[in-house]
Amino acid sequence: MLNEIKKLAEKLTPRLIEIRRHLHAHPELSGQEHQTSAYVAGVLSSCGLNVLEAVGKTGVIGELVGTNQDQRILAIRTDMDALPIQENAQIKFASQNPGVMHACGHDVHTTLGLGTAMILSQLTDTLPGTMRFLFQPAEEIAQGAKWMVADGAINNVNAIYGVHVFPSISAKTVGIRYGALTASADDLEIIIQGESGHGARPHQAIDAIWIAAQVITGLQQAISRTQNPLHPIVLSIGKIEGGRAANVIADQVRMTGTVRSLHLESHAQLPAWIANIVEGICQTYGAKCQVNYQRGVPSVQNDYELTKILESSSREAWGDGLIEIIADPSLGAEDFSVYLDDIPGCMFRLGVGKINGKNYPLHHPNFEVDESAIFTGVVTLAYASWQYYQA
Repeated sequence: MLNEIKKLAEKLTPRLIEIRRHLHAHPELSGQEHQTSAYVAGVLSSCGLNVLEAVGKTGVIGELVGTNQDQRILAIRTDMDALPIQENAQIKFASQNPGVMHACGHDVHTTLGLGTAMILSQLTDTLPGTMRFLFQPAEEIAQGAKWMVADGAINNVNAIYGVHVFPSISAKTVGIRYGALTASADDLEIIIQGESGHGARPHQAIDAIWIAAQVITGLQQAISRTQNPLHPIVLSIGKIEGGRAANVIADQVRMTGTVRSLHLESHAQLPAWIANIVEGICQTYGAKCQVNYQRGVPSVQNDYELTKILESSSREAWGDGLIEIIADPSLGAEDFSVYLDDIPGCMFRLGVGKINGKNYPLHHPNFEVDESAIFTGVVTLAYASWQYYQA
């Protein structure tokens, strides 16, 4: 079966590169993927899949039914949205939409989903179960997976695979991680209420800006002294608003930031832990506070058995030299994790980096990929999917 999949993928590769370049040239922002969705639906329909549009607002589902010898449904999720970035890459198929760019590789992800569907649609006689392809919007704003789940995208699904390109890994390499792959990502808002006064007489006021500085320092120190260093937590305040004039002590400061963690128990206790520290500092200096902690997306926790299937399939397909077991998780976030609240899943990294060239990071205006990785990606997804039904 592996050789058959490789032959089909090799034959399809020129078409897949053409698809990827079309998507790259016509990027759309989160929740606005109307043309992309129509294009995806057209390709899926041409392959004979059952297509459902407007799932999760602008998402698309393609379902491929095999022989029904196995009643399980395996899903593959790929995301479609682009970023609000002006592209600087000097390529012929650069973005035609000013200020919008596929700088995170979602054009490649969508192509991989389509390519896998195209391959497996020619192998339905040997596919025991059903494949459900999820083309998700709005990953970049961490909303699309929630929208898809709410619209029933994973109803009756037994397991799910996902992929993300990675420029720091050489092209055609498959990066595999057991357990935690990405961190949870939560939003934090802290409002400190003091009392205004003259800048020359601080003892007659309650300086919200100074107290905010104590809060920021106190939180960072508390992480290093009260949290398990083996369970990393990152708390970053990215925005501070406060004050009206240079000689007026500010009576209010509003701070917003992000909180990242990998360990499930640490993640669960973060809201109360942060609130206790902020309240304690503010009480010491006579200020009042409000702490608003909003859960974002959880950590991607790769299922052991699905990861094992992916690894064995990848090693059979590419040999040990093109398999990288990822040692450390990322503190970046991925809303693929939302699906894992309901079903087991596994996401892998696909290397798209140039071996002897400049590799720009994700979300960079010069980000590019080595398109030879598309062949690797579709074979890996198609063969791992086929092997899932053999387990």
